[in-house]
Amino acid sequence: MPKSPGRCQEIREETRSKILHDAMLYFAKNGFAGTRISDLSKSIGIGQGTLYLYFKSKEDLFHEIYAMIDNRKELQKLRLLAGLPLSAKQKIHRLSKFLMERLEQDEGFAAMIALNAQATLEKNGFAYEDSSYQSEWYQSTAKIIEQGQKEKTVVTGSSMKLADYYWGVVYLYALKKLFTSRYEMITVHDLERILLKDCGKQEVAPEWE
Repeated sequence: MPKSPGRCQEIREETRSKILHDAMLYFAKNGFAGTRISDLSKSIGIGQGTLYLYFKSKEDLFHEIYAMIDNRKELQKLRLLAGLPLSAKQKIHRLSKFLMERLEQDEGFAAMIALNAQATLEKNGFAYEDSSYQSEWYQSTAKIIEQGQKEKTVVTGSSMKLADYYWGVVYLYALKKLFTSRYEMITVHDLERILLKDCGKQEVAPEWE
């Protein structure tokens, strides 16, 4: 019995959603440069021709995924956090709490973290339209680190290297969220003590809304 037009549309939408979801995970794991459409279609379990019915190119598919998981509002929040009249210790706690909660609850956020990290590694490959997107996460974090070093609450060292280390740990747990079913998530305390000298006493700050 032929499918109704409504059911055909549902199937198309389901297939498109599956492609976007599975491709998001594949790109997060392999990066843009490391992804071939032939391998991607096999991983998803559809024909290469079928994939091209929904997306005209690898770039088109990647842009669609990026738009789907775009979390630029979080980047804006980080910029604002860096400039707030709070101690660096308070800022690091708020940032760490926010990141751990979002990684635990939101697969799309974990994918965004992983994809941004992949874009940073692919200096000569495909980049996001806003090439400063990933670096601004580092720069705002480095600004908070430098403030903390002046306040004597953050460990010494290159602020950008420390920011890289901090976000490297976040990236690791983003991958665990995406690709493992059983893992132990680090705590907010574990993450913030990467930067803080003394995590024993936590200053109270308003929540990051």
